[in-house]
Amino acid sequence: MKLHLTMAVGLLLANVYCEAQNRPAAPATGRSQATPATSISAITQDYKKMDGFFPFYYDEKTGKVFLEIDKLDQEFLFFNSLTTGVGSGGPERGQASSGIMKFMKVGPKVFLSQPNYDYRAITQDKDELYAVENNFASSIIFGFMPLAVEGNKVLIDLTPFIIRDSQKIGDRINSRRGGAPTGGGGGAYRLDETRSAVFMENTKNFPKNSEFEALLTFTGSPGTPAAFFGRGGGGIAPDPSSVTVRMHQSFVELPDANYKPRKFDPRSGMNLFSYVDFSTPMTEPSVKRFSRRHRLQKKDPKAAMSEAVEPIVYYIDRGAPEPIKKALIEGGSWWNEAFEAAGFKNAFQVAELPEGADPMDIRYNVVNWINRTGKPRAFSSGASYTDPRTGEIIKGVVTLGADRHRQDYMIMEGILQPYEDGKPIPKQMEEVALARVRQLSAHEIGHTLGYFHNFAASVKARASVMDYPFPKFVMKPDGSFDVSNAYAKGIGSWDKRAVIWGYSEFAANADEDAELDKIMKQTLKQGYVFIPDIGGHVHPDSHQWDDGEDAVAELNRLMASRRVLLDRFSEKAIVKDAPMATLEEVLVPVYLLHRYEIEAAAKSLGGLFFTHALKNDGQVVTKMIEPEKQWKAFDALVNTITPDALALPEILIAKIPPRPSGYAGIGEVFDRHTGPTFDPIAVAETAASATLSYLLNSERVARLIEYNARDSKQPGFMAMADKLIEKTWKTPLETGYRGELQILVNNLTLKGLLALAADTEATESVRGEALLKISELGDWMKIAVASGPPKQKANILFAISQMDEFKKDTNKFKPVKSLDMPAGAPIMGGMDFLDCALEDY
Repeated sequence: MKLHLTMAVGLLLANVYCEAQNRPAAPATGRSQATPATSISAITQDYKKMDGFFPFYYDEKTGKVFLEIDKLDQEFLFFNSLTTGVGSGGPERGQASSGIMKFMKVGPKVFLSQPNYDYRAITQDKDELYAVENNFASSIIFGFMPLAVEGNKVLIDLTPFIIRDSQKIGDRINSRRGGAPTGGGGGAYRLDETRSAVFMENTKNFPKNSEFEALLTFTGSPGTPAAFFGRGGGGIAPDPSSVTVRMHQSFVELPDANYKPRKFDPRSGMNLFSYVDFSTPMTEPSVKRFSRRHRLQKKDPKAAMSEAVEPIVYYIDRGAPEPIKKALIEGGSWWNEAFEAAGFKNAFQVAELPEGADPMDIRYNVVNWINRTGKPRAFSSGASYTDPRTGEIIKGVVTLGADRHRQDYMIMEGILQPYEDGKPIPKQMEEVALARVRQLSAHEIGHTLGYFHNFAASVKARASVMDYPFPKFVMKPDGSFDVSNAYAKGIGSWDKRAVIWGYSEFAANADEDAELDKIMKQTLKQGYVFIPDIGGHVHPDSHQWDDGEDAVAELNRLMASRRVLLDRFSEKAIVKDAPMATLEEVLVPVYLLHRYEIEAAAKSLGGLFFTHALKNDGQVVTKMIEPEKQWKAFDALVNTITPDALALPEILIAKIPPRPSGYAGIGEVFDRHTGPTFDPIAVAETAASATLSYLLNSERVARLIEYNARDSKQPGFMAMADKLIEKTWKTPLETGYRGELQILVNNLTLKGLLALAADTEATESVRGEALLKISELGDWMKIAVASGPPKQKANILFAISQMDEFKKDTNKFKPVKSLDMPAGAPIMGGMDFLDCALEDY
């Protein structure tokens, strides 16, 4: 806001009259403001006029835009988006915000104001309305001094509003680079108005929307970490001290009053739109909850199947390459199957964005194809921008990372090992990558239609594109792999049920809430469970990047397949003439093939089955996991940290040299303790530490203790810890490489127990039971150290030293952090912003 006010004050314009021409001249900058002219045409007669929602004028000599406000105190939608991105994981093309605005005149000034729609009084009582309006602040976004006032019309210079950092790009660049340095590392990025201008090519006017765009340049010292700026330290711009982007702002007529909000149901899969109504009687909740969704109406409301009055259309970025673009259109079009199930014919359409159309125009739902360099990786998102009054989705914006298909292609390289001299590259690799693109298009568009993730869908035959899919592959009897069914085809059965609930249109005389309850009752009867991201580390059926009905059985299957893949892994995974060091890049997703299934299986241990049940809807509300299933999960998890699971073949280790010149910063590889050389012990550390972090998670341990207290048949933490110590520290130490892997796991196990006991945010019971197990392990070590082989003695002596360090100050003890895995989720999926309905400016 400080920036806005500074710009407004600095650019106030004095109205200087030119007697020679007997008319007002173009406004000039000054400290004072003369009385506004009484004729708009007298000022604008030499300017280019653009009629539309808000008429505006362009002065080609000064590059200024003057807005004619003929709708004072009339609300409209404001949409603010980034036309071109910064890149390298910074602010990206298509990122936007929206809200309701209005121009209001207060004394000599005109303000652009944003009302507060989060708090309301739905009443005709003026006093109640006044009470709410005066207890919650609104926001003045910008201030202007009128150049002319003609009846109910006002002319303002809109240029300072257009040429401003409305998306806080400077702050976001500084944030990405670790904040503006205070020393000699370079200055913060700020808008340079001398290198900024109104971009008239995309500044247009239409009957229901006025569009403005600016070319903005941000300047700062180039002393910026290469970690943000990408390759060579200057990846975001040719000159990293000067970063130029384009910003788009729209004034749009509000939708009419014919949209009917639909109630919110936590079982439906739809996103929440809510506000507080202070006029609500005490017999009803004051928080009003509705579903975010697009407007969709039948041409023939009486027909079981009808075309829509206005179909929902999504447009695919013209910059997406073929065959990716075709796959994006095909995958997005899957949603039409769901809308047909809801009684609409051809009501959901996907097409390539027409040539010349502006994807920033709020009238277009768009799928943007985003190219990046550096980190973060190829994540994607789906955002919806809504009418803050009703929750109606006005515009869907999908952002797709352009490297997603390359990640799946690399996974297939590791699974199929396709590069053999004289043999063609299997077409399957490209087919799998394109199948993932189709699924990704459907998934992200689903968010913009108003839908959450449903991470419990995979247990019911891949029932939703709103799950995170894991590529299914099957090991055949001869040891080869079938990937023909890697990703699902078409919309899921849950998605159809979700659209039937969210978008079905009912007869005029029908009770909509009752009809919706009938649909939900049928959905529940068919066995569907909706669990979004809240599944966390708890729900045994709600997982990201897994497949199948039983996560524990799937982990065991994956581990068997992974072992075969690792044992045969070779230079057949990389193309001809590729440096041998690049084997590691393909090895990463194969070695960590089970990373998500570890988390999925762990949820059965100390987990809780639950539903988002409503009173008397017949669903199981909560249910503890059977003890037998929990112990199976424990066994499967411990099997992932054995030497058999962690070891790499010696022949493979010998084939991975240090990174060559030109490849040091390319690709994602494992961290090392050995300098530049490949470190197979560190590789094992990344996998084993993940398993142990799930087993010894303080919240999981708290649940194990609680559930055992409520039901003695439940495993409890101490019984689990005893078995874990038996499988690690108390298992006879092997020799050589496998013995080093055991030592690694022993150390990680003790580190996890010490971290539990030192965790000041964990419950006293968790810390106490962890202390007991550490004490018992210490007693065993004092005996074992006298008779063990040298390697075991060294392992035990270090462990005792860690225990002694821990005892000095338990609350301040912090174990050395384990190595992190290479980047994860974007390899097989993405990052989703759940219905980013940015109502706030």
